[in-house]
Amino acid sequence: MSDLRITEAFLYMDYLCFRALCCKGPPPARPEYDLVCIGLTGSGKTSLLSKLCSESPENVVSTTGADNIRKYWSRYYQGSQGVIFVLDSASSEDDLETARNELHSALQHPQLCTLPFLILANHQDKPAARSVQEVKKYFELEPLARGKRWILQPCSLDDTDALKDSFSQLIHLLEEKDHDAVRM
Repeated sequence: MSDLRITEAFLYMDYLCFRALCCKGPPPARPEYDLVCIGLTGSGKTSLLSKLCSESPENVVSTTGADNIRKYWSRYYQGSQGVIFVLDSASSEDDLETARNELHSALQHPQLCTLPFLILANHQDKPAARSVQEVKKYFELEPLARGKRWILQPCSLDDTDALKDSFSQLIHLLEEKDHDAVRM
């Protein structure tokens, strides 16, 4: 093989490598985040996550004994980078009060208090659902979460686009935290 053909072969290989790496290669890896998803029994945690993953929510079985395991939630907090708190916006006053207390505990927990929160006011498709403004006021989010990064969004299984948008907003908060850590 002549020197010219070898040079052409190397140039072509360089061109192919450049195209593969810069133009046609796989997209850059998206960061992965460890999130904890908490909420009372029946709030719709599993159904929402199943819907988000394009799985059928009809096959979801409620967690049995979930009220008994609430005291163990904190075991899952270590290493979390963000929190998803799902509440049933159409629940009874008693359940709403319990959810309020649990959210307050989570927002003040030492392992979670600096993390971004996505609070999903689920079951917006039900007639008894409280609006986001009613939830914000009832849960006293403005004074309690002042200085924290949180998002309160309405959602239901019927509105996948809104659910995806909520998670995009949470990812944005997580990415901001990553950029802040790099700047330090």
